[in-house]
Amino acid sequence: MKPFSLFRGNFHLLLAALLVVGVTGQALAQSQSKAPAKVLSPVEKQAIEDVVRSFIINNPEVVIEAIQNLRDREQRLARDKATANLVKYQKELFNDPATPVGANPKGDVTIVEFFDYRCGYCKRVFPDVMKVLNEDKNVRYVFKEFPILGPESVTATRAALAAWIVDQNKYMSFHRAMMSAKGGLPESRVLKIAADIGFDVKALKKAMQDPRIDGMIERNYALAKALDINGTPAFIVGDQIVRGAIDLGSLKSLIAQARGS
Repeated sequence: MKPFSLFRGNFHLLLAALLVVGVTGQALAQSQSKAPAKVLSPVEKQAIEDVVRSFIINNPEVVIEAIQNLRDREQRLARDKATANLVKYQKELFNDPATPVGANPKGDVTIVEFFDYRCGYCKRVFPDVMKVLNEDKNVRYVFKEFPILGPESVTATRAALAAWIVDQNKYMSFHRAMMSAKGGLPESRVLKIAADIGFDVKALKKAMQDPRIDGMIERNYALAKALDINGTPAFIVGDQIVRGAIDLGSLKSLIAQARGS
């Protein structure tokens, strides 16, 4: 086995770790001397790199640990930034007039969901979401269409946002039907679902080309990036961001926390 075959899947991270350790070794060599820091000669530099390389080959767990620590630190920084952005983008998240809103528009607690109509996990949590909305009449629900699973997802999103433009009163029925649909969502099927809900398919197809929809989708992508949301579903309740599926009890608990009870 070649010395670095263990790290083939993380080769770029390994190189970064080697660089970090190499620079650290140089700094350590300089700090241990009372003399002013000097630029290492090529021979001295090569000697330090050889020592570092030999150490890593004989102690590969050090690199694994360094990679994990780097990932953990990057994740913490990303989450800290997302928490700050939650405050920064409150208006866009909770009160964008172009974004579909359901349940009680004047509710005392707002839930924001980033979702994709082709996401199996979104469909799995949907019954619990509906149970909450049916039981708690003081919840406001904001629908952030976030199509990330291919062209059919984009088509479904465009149809849903077009439904909001054409007739807001029918959006929730369309959303419910789309979330309940199993299998693929080609345009023909999406339009049939819309027709079954009572939409004028011709008007809906025209609305799907509305340039405002492009802006809505782009804003949702930008918000998701700012909040470190890379998949669906993702929920925002109060000052909490939940990335991934959530169970009924946890959702109710977050609502209670947001109410301060």
